[in-house]
Amino acid sequence: MDEQSFHLRNVAHLGDAVYELFVRKITINMTSDTQKLHKLTTSFVRAEFQAELLQNLSEYLTDEEADIVRRARNIHTGTRKRANQSEYRQSTAFEALIGWLYLHNKARLDELFLLIKPSIVMPE
Repeated sequence: MDEQSFHLRNVAHLGDAVYELFVRKITINMTSDTQKLHKLTTSFVRAEFQAELLQNLSEYLTDEEADIVRRARNIHTGTRKRANQSEYRQSTAFEALIGWLYLHNKARLDELFLLIKPSIVMPE
């Protein structure tokens, strides 16, 4: 395993936590029922949803951000039970981008979170 791949895996791990906290800060105001809150939150942190978010953000990414996404998407990963390989790789790339921005450019992370926030809505 090369150092860059190892590093991006760790950055994706951090990005997973950062993104989940972002989602929780939004969903906590959607319901007081803890069971519904858990289901709601998990629906927004699933690999399928993250892959869709990354696709929607792609036109807004800088060249450097797109490179991070490309490198992270190519990291060999396993798959989870709900997501297919493509979605899981996209999700890992999304989390790596979030983690990298958290470490290197929080202002830019906030900009992307503003683009993402309208997607985090209570289902009808």
